[in-house]
Amino acid sequence: MFVVSFIGVLASLRDNLCLLKVFLYTLTICLMLELFGGILALLFRNQTVDLLNKNIKKGIVNYYDDLDFKNIMDFVQRKFQCCGGQEFTDWKVNMYHNCSAPGPLACGVPYTCCVGTKVSEVANTLCGYQVLDKNRLELLDVIYVRGCTDAVFIWLMDNYKTMAGLLFGILLPQFFGVIISWLYITRVEDAIAECGYTRDVLIQDSHRNVKPQSRMAACCRCLPDLD
Repeated sequence: MFVVSFIGVLASLRDNLCLLKVFLYTLTICLMLELFGGILALLFRNQTVDLLNKNIKKGIVNYYDDLDFKNIMDFVQRKFQCCGGQEFTDWKVNMYHNCSAPGPLACGVPYTCCVGTKVSEVANTLCGYQVLDKNRLELLDVIYVRGCTDAVFIWLMDNYKTMAGLLFGILLPQFFGVIISWLYITRVEDAIAECGYTRDVLIQDSHRNVKPQSRMAACCRCLPDLD
């Protein structure tokens, strides 16, 4: 996005039609891809959920090695009162929580899955001890048995107005950027058609001995003429 923004600023400063069109087409493509991706995700919701569950399982495998994923997973499990991706048994794929692993974490889940764990309290890190080999009904008062994928989707459906506003706030500036870019391009084209020359040609002095610019500078028209 930095490159796209830089192209837009440079194009508007120099009224360069080539760069303005590159900026316009890039913004349009990005906007269309976002809309197309959102529509596909809604149309193929089951496939989207399956893909999300697979990625969560891959993250659970490296839960203790990937600190960023660990922090995100812990936050989601606390916030949405859930455990694992599809269900709490997803933690079996982790080498430390697998029931065949040695150590106190074997056949257990992280403490962020436990019911009643609060941020301000000293957490019992072994509150999820030996829960993976038990029935869901036995664990209702011990850990959160529902998966985080379903919990997040339920939250999104319950807060659809907030999500619609957030989505609108993300897409609207991009849409206005496309419209304003298109209007600016038409303004520059009208000015060129009226004068017959670009602005850089109009300000050029025929009596000056101007040194030739490099190919990059001539293309972008971003450097002043050198005497």
